[in-house]
Amino acid sequence: MAKFDVAVIGAGAAGMMCAATAAQRGLRVVLIDHATKLAEKIRISGGGRCNFTNVNAGPANFLSENPHFCKSALSRYTPADFVALVKKHRIGYHEKHRGQLFCDDSAEQIIEMLKDECAGGDVHWRMPCKVERLAQGAEGFVIETDSGTIEAPSVVIATGGLSIPKIGATDFGYRVAQQFELRMVEPRPALVPLTFDAQQWAPFVEMSGIALEVDVETGSLKGRNPTGARFREDLLFTHRGLSGPAILQISSYWQPGTPIVINLLPELDLAATLIEGKNTIKKQLGNVLAQWLPTRLAEGLLVAHGFALDARLADLPDAQLRKLGAAINQWSLTPNGSEGYKKAEVTRGGIDTRELSQQTMMATKVPGLYFIGEAVDVTGWLGGYNFQWAWASGVAAGQAV
Repeated sequence: MAKFDVAVIGAGAAGMMCAATAAQRGLRVVLIDHATKLAEKIRISGGGRCNFTNVNAGPANFLSENPHFCKSALSRYTPADFVALVKKHRIGYHEKHRGQLFCDDSAEQIIEMLKDECAGGDVHWRMPCKVERLAQGAEGFVIETDSGTIEAPSVVIATGGLSIPKIGATDFGYRVAQQFELRMVEPRPALVPLTFDAQQWAPFVEMSGIALEVDVETGSLKGRNPTGARFREDLLFTHRGLSGPAILQISSYWQPGTPIVINLLPELDLAATLIEGKNTIKKQLGNVLAQWLPTRLAEGLLVAHGFALDARLADLPDAQLRKLGAAINQWSLTPNGSEGYKKAEVTRGGIDTRELSQQTMMATKVPGLYFIGEAVDVTGWLGGYNFQWAWASGVAAGQAV
């Protein structure tokens, strides 16, 4: 039986960060992962350049049934702290849209950096290595694997959520939580394209590939505790529904059976503009809309909402123009689902954070058992926020084990 101070199960972003932090404190650490290729989720992120954090990351950018939980870890390990690590390893990076930081070269640099940090603490690797059983023993935990038995007083679960199965995602972390009778928040796909009933979506199939910046919202934004959200980002039409950053963002807040509302022209009050232009604009309605929208989209929206393509603006009553304005500035439609875990960038839900210490990430009912990263019910916005949670929660546990 191999004995270690700490066993970290899951060698993704959070797991490697935790292992390196603990090992550099002088602890004997083993890092276990079932995959044959290391950190595939890091490798494919950011189009292969890894959007490794966001300079604006803070508690307001995260969803959880216990929204205050993430504050402690995020305040103790900030985007600036991770940027300092990136600079230490001489990795070039740049800022893109709204505070998103990317490698100049490749996501492989972040993986190599984390491997180097683990090497700096002499982390022991078991990979590929499948955990067959985890149990409490006389001196902590006994981990039975297909490469032998490991014993450690502290075990950190960093096995992520259910996104994306083809690169190795499993429910291992959830099964461990259930084994130790820890509560769960029901997992579901997040940061994911939304789909629509085929018949309902038929008029828009031909618009596949069109992209434009929109406002999108869902749920209630009123009151002291709003249940919804609004984002201004790019939207992308697909054959089955909608995608793009705007939809990925709102998907984390969308509840099945409820609508999303899209403003396709967020800088323009369309109804007022059309009514004001009736006496001076002699064009057909499709040509008028094509000033602001892609022609294919303008024509498709007119047909979908019952307007003739050859209708002249000057001939339409104000009531009809208000109807068109509402259809474009407040386009309400109800998805029938999402593209699921195969396309979801993250999993919302997971281990209920009310079962964990916000300072250490340890399960309060099970001393020595920790949960970090995506396995936990903390889900960030699109744009580097989920990586920042991985780093911050990994460091919190790594400093506490």
